[in-house]
Amino acid sequence: MDTLGPIDLHHQDAERVIGCYLVETSGGLALNDCGPSSCVPALLRGLEQRGLSIRDIDHLLLTHIHLDHAGAAGALVREHPGLRVHVSEVGAPHLADPSRLERSARRLYGDTFDRLWGELAPVPEENLVVLDGDVLGLEAFPTPGHASHHACYLAPDGTLYAGDAAGVRIGSDRYVCPPTPPPEFDLATWLRSIDEIERRNPTRLALIHFGVVDDPGPHLDELRRRLRDWAREDLSEEEWLRRREDERARESGEPEAYERAMPLWQSYAGLRRYWDTAADTGAPTIASR
Repeated sequence: MDTLGPIDLHHQDAERVIGCYLVETSGGLALNDCGPSSCVPALLRGLEQRGLSIRDIDHLLLTHIHLDHAGAAGALVREHPGLRVHVSEVGAPHLADPSRLERSARRLYGDTFDRLWGELAPVPEENLVVLDGDVLGLEAFPTPGHASHHACYLAPDGTLYAGDAAGVRIGSDRYVCPPTPPPEFDLATWLRSIDEIERRNPTRLALIHFGVVDDPGPHLDELRRRLRDWAREDLSEEEWLRRREDERARESGEPEAYERAMPLWQSYAGLRRYWDTAADTGAPTIASR
């Protein structure tokens, strides 16, 4: 059984937008992230192709609670009441009662919410397990910056299940970029998280968007550089989008795939909030190193 390659969740009927990973743990088989409820049929098909059903999965190892990573957690627990959902202490209450999370997402996505993400069902509190160091033989450690509640999982074989902390890279494409959506993007914090990832010297990075990276060092160097470049100048939306679209067209062989996985308007919205918050507080917008 392939437990390293991603299960493609075919979000919006497209390939390589959102994936999740089977993980063999000391406590049974787990999924690293699960995608949104709109992708549950594709997830179940992917498991079936591997000779599995959702009831063969004992654990969900969630990196964070954004809908493209964790939106289906409640629906999957309803289907499989024995499923244990591992998540950060900050994220756990929002899974138990996702109403605030849903209100915020509906403001951002408007009429497209239901089509994109589907149902956001609560996870019963008895199914939630708050992350605290070792998890089923993996090291779970905080990696904020993309989101304050983000965590990664390092497996004994050196695979880092990275969520969004290691950025977006589609398949074997060389282009690496950071998802910087609102409301919690913070440059200095994310740069420190990259340092924490590098300190653990992973042998590969399992990215939800999308695929397994076998060159972690150069990949993380490129992510760090681009994070700084994107956050360096407080630009208008029109100018920032023009620069990023030109950059992506030059450097990526699949610009349309990146737009599906990480729409640039979302990244600008997160940067806009970051710049405005820095202006209000007088904080610097570039971390010194």
